Amino acid sequence: MKEETPRPLIRTIDAVALVIGIIVGAGIFRTPSIVAANTGSAELFLLVWLLGGLISLIGALCYAELSTTFPNTGGDYHFLMRAFGRRFAFLFAWARLSIIQTGSIALLAYIIGDYVSQLYPIGPYSSALFAALVVITLTVINMLGVTFGTGTQNLLFTIEFLGTLCVVIVGFFLHPSPERLSALPLASENPTAIGLALVFVLLTFGGWNEAGYISAELKAGSRKMVWILVVSILVTTVLYLLVNWAFLHALGIERMAASEAVGIDLMRATLGEPGIYLIGILVVMATLTSINATIFTGARTNYALGRDFKVLSGLAKWNMRTSSPINALMVQGMIALALIGLGALTRDGFQSMVDFTAPVFWFFFLATGISLFVLRKKERNAVRPFKVPFYPVTPVIFCGSCAYLLYSSLAYTGIGALVGVAVLALGTLFFFAIR
Repeated sequence: MKEETPRPLIRTIDAVALVIGIIVGAGIFRTPSIVAANTGSAELFLLVWLLGGLISLIGALCYAELSTTFPNTGGDYHFLMRAFGRRFAFLFAWARLSIIQTGSIALLAYIIGDYVSQLYPIGPYSSALFAALVVITLTVINMLGVTFGTGTQNLLFTIEFLGTLCVVIVGFFLHPSPERLSALPLASENPTAIGLALVFVLLTFGGWNEAGYISAELKAGSRKMVWILVVSILVTTVLYLLVNWAFLHALGIERMAASEAVGIDLMRATLGEPGIYLIGILVVMATLTSINATIFTGARTNYALGRDFKVLSGLAKWNMRTSSPINALMVQGMIALALIGLGALTRDGFQSMVDFTAPVFWFFFLATGISLFVLRKKERNAVRPFKVPFYPVTPVIFCGSCAYLLYSSLAYTGIGALVGVAVLALGTLFFFAIR
């Protein structure tokens, strides 16, 4: 009987929509005010966003070499397996299943839950209930098949992209009402902290690495991964610069720095109260796009984990009819729902999930960057259709950025970070138990 394995069904345009959809989430409407408060001038503000795009592009080039040389549905998991062995790869897959991917799904779902619960409160846990409904719905959509899942992603991405362009048009061409603009607070003097600003910029750029998980399912072959990554980062960088420039044009750096929701302030100053509903819908659509893509790629790592470890072989069931890892999607969804439940017990579910996931995420991001150096030596005879330019300078810059963000995620987060580290340690014990 022929083994059921992933087939190359994903078009290049679907992959680009998937990657950009993961990157461009609600963060672009949350972080600009924080970045503005830590830069102090319009020129420096835009420069930091440009620098974030450059660092992301460098990282994408590193991933392009790994994914074209070793195309696999497991993505980072497969690279870490080849570089550091089964134990470390299992630890990463455990972290992705229990912390990184499922935590990301939960925190993104909370963004929608927090917004919708303000409009339609249904009780003390309405935010968690709406978040859970989003996870269940999108998980079922992806279980229906890769074609249906990518079709949903393309639709969400198109709506998100057009909506973001509307924000740019509003910021550049609609003059804010003087009365509404004067009602917005101005920031007091803030010390310049470029490093902290860059942390939030790079977090807003996060997600492009998910492309590695679809390298084995591309119709055009894994060599297209370079083009997919570069185009995705460039489009995102241009879009981010336009959005932030529009914010600056309409509000100015001082009002941006004082804002708690810069997108809402922009729409309120230009379109009044109806504008608030428009930006709310856009935030929801942007977040849905990111969640759908995160669910799609996260299940691929769980599939690879089950394929390599017999005790978890149930995760490696690939449905040829729908071309999707059904069991992996179900388990991922259940863990994300459990994390949403835990978040409901805290004061701020979204912030708790950020604290929970960030340190572990940046630790393994750094490890994947280091794996590029290891595999250059360990598998020097492997055919490399693409090599990262200016080696070893470019991967050193990437690894340095990851190390800094790992430090920051431990220094600036709360007890949730320690819980994430504890769950990671539990994975080590589980590995020895199943051996």
